[in-house]
Amino acid sequence: MILSKDNLKFVATDKVAVPNQQILDLPEKVLQFGTGVLLRGLPDYFIDKANREGVFNGRVAVVKSTGANTSEFDSQDALYTLCVRGIENGQPVSENIISSAISRVIAAEKDWQAILDIAKSEELQVVVSNTTEVGIQYVEESIGANPPSSFPAKLLAVLYERFKAFNGDNNKGLVVVATELIPDNGTKLGEIVLKLAHFNKLEAGFVAWLAQANTFCNSLVDRIVPGKPDAETIQALQEELGYEDSLLSMTEPYRLWAIEGGKQVADVLSFATVDQGVIIAEDIEIYRELKVRLLNGTHTLSSGIAFLLGIDTVKNAMNNELMVNYIETLMATEIAPAIPYEVDKKQSDAFANSVKDRFANPSIEHFWTSIAFQYTMKMKIRILPLLLNYYKIFNQVPAHIALGFAAYLAFSRAQREENGLYFGLDNGASYRLNDDSAPYLFDKYSRNQDGFVNEVLADETFWGADLTQLSGFIPAVKEQYQAIIEEGIEATLSKLLSAQLKEI
Repeated sequence: MILSKDNLKFVATDKVAVPNQQILDLPEKVLQFGTGVLLRGLPDYFIDKANREGVFNGRVAVVKSTGANTSEFDSQDALYTLCVRGIENGQPVSENIISSAISRVIAAEKDWQAILDIAKSEELQVVVSNTTEVGIQYVEESIGANPPSSFPAKLLAVLYERFKAFNGDNNKGLVVVATELIPDNGTKLGEIVLKLAHFNKLEAGFVAWLAQANTFCNSLVDRIVPGKPDAETIQALQEELGYEDSLLSMTEPYRLWAIEGGKQVADVLSFATVDQGVIIAEDIEIYRELKVRLLNGTHTLSSGIAFLLGIDTVKNAMNNELMVNYIETLMATEIAPAIPYEVDKKQSDAFANSVKDRFANPSIEHFWTSIAFQYTMKMKIRILPLLLNYYKIFNQVPAHIALGFAAYLAFSRAQREENGLYFGLDNGASYRLNDDSAPYLFDKYSRNQDGFVNEVLADETFWGADLTQLSGFIPAVKEQYQAIIEEGIEATLSKLLSAQLKEI
């Protein structure tokens, strides 16, 4: 039996939360750009939960921006199962939910007019986006295209259609919530949309309506939603549930959607009232810093080390004593004290403890190779501000961060190029470097292997900062890098942790 609207009546409600017919008839209040598992596992999760409690009472029309195939969603009436597994407040969580948040998925390149028709709907209130970090970029193009290529141009076309449909009524503006993982995502999106409006020579009345009637919210999302489990897990879950679901996803219990806004935003986003995981506040920077530094930063610095140790997933790293010691010490002694924002120690300690629980979740397959995707960009965004602030406070080498840099460089030694793809080599095994900086790193390594560390770290243009001014840092990274190459990562990590114990 395939999951679908008609088959819901056959689903065992003692094993999965099943939506009722009334929810399936709710109007579309949200236009969502993006079909990914993060949106389905976090924003759509909250909306579905609110609908079940009779609070928000609106569904999500989803825009698929790339490709025209929506059959996976269409065949299941856009229903999908979220399997929540892990630990919450010290207690095991195991919950299955058939989410009915999504009403339909529309391919922009196949039916752009249907999306513009939604813009004219009385019920529409909210736009949510997750178009990846590269989605929020300014591209000069006409919004009259069918469809426009960039996400900001698509959004501008929707807003302009709405402005015309309601004759510039200020009560018909939308709350736009960006969830892309960049700082000030909503602010940047709003600035690009405004710039595009000028490029498209749209009338002054619309430009005024754009600024006055619409609210672009910065937001932060935090939930590990790795997506579809492996085949063996899928089979076991589908046997337990009693139906097939090609969109089934696993997710952890922890959830956070911090949205920057005041009372007006909170009134529109009424789904926030049903779950403590949604926070609407005038300033969400503290939540961003805790997540980006303690969760994402720890992930990033650990990824190269874990990969070189031969550990495939985050949960398996938490069964390795060396990795556990590295992660705990890194967070407690180098990341938490250097967060470039005023954070109470009690708050950072509590968040660090939740990170360790989340890392150890036995039900989530979070691969280090996925975390190492766009490794260089993540080092620049997540780690560089920590490093600079650590030196500002302590003016000494943070040994665990230095090892993280060394492992990043050892992992990122692009040793082979093939048809525009770049590959590293570890213990005779080749692996692909999914990193926009791979050509740069390949060039540096192929030209001067002995000077690779110095050349990369001393490149102020590459980092946007002069790392040569950080006393002892580059020599420390070079020493750790050489140890990884000559002695192996396990011996190098053991030495670091032994030295740390002696200091204590």
